Amino acid sequence: MDPMSALDEPLKKSVGGRTAKVLADHLDLHTVGDLLHHYPRRYAERGELTRLADLPLDEHVTVVAEIAKADKRTYNGGTGVRLEVVVTDGSGSLTLVFFSKAAHAHAHRLIPGRRGMFSGKVSVFNRTRQLAHPDYQLLDADDAKGGESDVAAAFANQQIPLYPACKQISSWQIAQSVQTVLDSMRGTSWAGVGEPLPAALREARGLAPLSEALEKIHRPRTKADIAEARDRLKWDEAYVLQVALARRRAADSALPATPRVPHADGLMTTFDTRLPFTLTEGQQKVSAEIFADLATEHPMHRLLQGEVGSGKTLVALRAMLAVVDSGGQAAMLAPTEVLAQQHHRSITEMMGDLAGGGMLGGAENATKIVLLTGSMGVPARRQALLDLISGDAGIVIGTHALIEDKVQFHDLGLVVVDEQHRFGVEQRDALRAKAAKPPHLLVMTATPIPRTVAMTVFGDLETSVLDQLPAGRSPIATHVVPAKDKPHFLSRAWERVREEVSKGHQAYVVCPRIGDEEDAKKKPDDAERRPPLAVLDIAEQLAAGPLAGLRVEVLHGRMQPDAKDDAMRRFAAGQVDVLVATTVIEVGVNVPNSTVMVIMDADRFGVSQLHQLRGRVGRGSAPGLCLLVSEAHEASPARQRLSAVAATLDGFELSRIDLEQRREGDVLGQAQSGTRSSLRMLTVIDDEEVIAAARDEATALVAADPELADHPDLRSALESLVDADREEYLDKG
Repeated sequence: MDPMSALDEPLKKSVGGRTAKVLADHLDLHTVGDLLHHYPRRYAERGELTRLADLPLDEHVTVVAEIAKADKRTYNGGTGVRLEVVVTDGSGSLTLVFFSKAAHAHAHRLIPGRRGMFSGKVSVFNRTRQLAHPDYQLLDADDAKGGESDVAAAFANQQIPLYPACKQISSWQIAQSVQTVLDSMRGTSWAGVGEPLPAALREARGLAPLSEALEKIHRPRTKADIAEARDRLKWDEAYVLQVALARRRAADSALPATPRVPHADGLMTTFDTRLPFTLTEGQQKVSAEIFADLATEHPMHRLLQGEVGSGKTLVALRAMLAVVDSGGQAAMLAPTEVLAQQHHRSITEMMGDLAGGGMLGGAENATKIVLLTGSMGVPARRQALLDLISGDAGIVIGTHALIEDKVQFHDLGLVVVDEQHRFGVEQRDALRAKAAKPPHLLVMTATPIPRTVAMTVFGDLETSVLDQLPAGRSPIATHVVPAKDKPHFLSRAWERVREEVSKGHQAYVVCPRIGDEEDAKKKPDDAERRPPLAVLDIAEQLAAGPLAGLRVEVLHGRMQPDAKDDAMRRFAAGQVDVLVATTVIEVGVNVPNSTVMVIMDADRFGVSQLHQLRGRVGRGSAPGLCLLVSEAHEASPARQRLSAVAATLDGFELSRIDLEQRREGDVLGQAQSGTRSSLRMLTVIDDEEVIAAARDEATALVAADPELADHPDLRSALESLVDADREEYLDKG
């Protein structure tokens, strides 16, 4: 039997065609392996009462609870009957509702004192949370209908697995399918399941065989069984993914690239001698790492991450100048026109006459810097394309327009991707494909990434970190403004803006939306909340009210490109006092004279996004101030999130908080890969030791056996856990 073939069996052979179709259509589970890797979300014990206090609305849940009371009621003048059953766990209660025939059918079983598992979608009726017509399974051993008592007793006497479920199939129906599959695997079938982890690694780490781990994760007798199974299954996921990344790194290192070495007295050296400040130790260290990579005959693949305002753009510019020195060209890909224009403007200013290549007044060894965006006029665009293909332009800065077929380079040597999380993999790959040989790649992000995420998501990239702020940067004070509880705090916020403007400084006001939408979309649990505040409305209110007399203007993504650029230019030139904007200013915008930012409805933004926005102030010598305005209740998770942002300027700490609040799949870039996450057991925040150890083991194995010729089971696991689409995602890294 081929390795892994037992896990590749279609589910319909084990659980029947009807159940298999539901599992496939609604949970994307098609094979025996898919189902066995659909692990329990948690476990309940006999008599354990699950917390009901924090049940999420509009989500499908399974709870273990005790029936507190049950009443039949009539309605419609006595013609209709409903059964209301209240279940509780001491922390809260939940009402189960059955109507008509179902009310009569279930009344004799759902009586006070019984315990059970109840499954359904949480809704609210008359301010009471309820499950309408839920599925349920009582956990009392005397639940007396034939074989049902045995099933209930079996559930109640073990650790009860509670599975991620959906409306169409309940947790215990999934559990029954798993039991059926496991029963069918007994005997010879397990022999057909390969072992992706090498025997030496399993023995050294004391890990259980895969068959035993899958049995114990679904049929645990004790908590120790669960822990043992999880240890093994986490290693499977970490190791297989790290092997895929190690193979990618090995393949990259074998590709040919043109070494790019700056001249001793070339453009970069001239640029350095003109800098009015000294590079930080971090900038010097990271630059040395980049220059060492650029000098090799294999393409650089490096991730440059750092705090807001740590000087990543300067490091990237020096790398681009080194490539231009060597006769090549560099392209910087920015996610928005505002950011592309900002980069073009700031880089041109930093370089002075060194950016005047081919122009009157340009320095002798100057190069030409070109901007290319989708909204450029035809003559300017035609000239930019000509400058690129002729080689006259050493540096091009642009948006997605750089990726179009018409764009051709004379000798593309370096691709710099700014704010990489805004781009799909295919977009980055399309730009890299425009070079005769694979170009060097520098990926930048101003969103600090925990080490485990960097190893997991960007494991095919070497990582450089800038964690020092340049000298002269001022601290940023951050405060939460509870607008609903203490409206006078908001009035004081506007006074602070006026005070800063009176000192000659400027301010940002950030809003979640633009304001000309028909209706702001509400989340189901947001039914009583007002729509998020809008740029156009707030700008009008401020100009007529608390900021009357100040020069207030707007900036948002729906403005024409020329109007956006004009607004940013005038703000940068000090001709605007207060810029009311959307998150279009989130990254890259650099106006050192801006000292205060007021973020309206701050609870509607993510932690990392707030940190990014806050980084737009305090970029000069004057202290920065960030005010987070919110109507969220003090004890709510939203307010706790804002308090966390206010409490620290450490982006890496905030990124951990942000990550803990999000689903694992979001972190792994499903939006980019187009596939569901291959990580079901591993959590990138909590399992740092496993990930780091798996990376070391994988790197050593791939160095010894790049094609995995001696590890066929691992090769099969790679194809199974890291499916074709995800391999492509990793491959394009």
